[in-house]
Amino acid sequence: MGSQGKGLGSGKKLKQGRKKDRWNNRKFKNRMLKLRIKSSPLGASPQAKAIVLEKVQREAKQPNSAMRKCVKAQLIKNGKHVTAFVPGYNAIKLINEHDEVLIEAIGGKMGRAKGDIPGIRWQVIKVNDQSLNALLRGKIEKGRR
Repeated sequence: MGSQGKGLGSGKKLKQGRKKDRWNNRKFKNRMLKLRIKSSPLGASPQAKAIVLEKVQREAKQPNSAMRKCVKAQLIKNGKHVTAFVPGYNAIKLINEHDEVLIEAIGGKMGRAKGDIPGIRWQVIKVNDQSLNALLRGKIEKGRR
């Protein structure tokens, strides 16, 4: 046992030690201090609506060589600006300026960027309340706003 107490009154000391040691756990600390909610532009939400400001292209990281299609958008809920990736072949053609898009986290580790797109943490999943995936497959037509 070493430095841990073994006596009848040692339970309180053991409990305090466990409580203190939990703060060395990164996930526990982030959860308790609500760091994800404070740092994320989406707040505590998994998804958020935004208005497209402009279409942009980002260069992929080495060793890949591609121009990844993205949009700069302004969140409706708090006015913050984010850059979101548009997944799918020719999907950028279905999005125009001033369209309303639904964005979500791209799924990188610890809420960071994923794959070869530097600094981009969000992706578009809907355009004008129409699923981007269904639009790409030709299942539905793009709705008017």
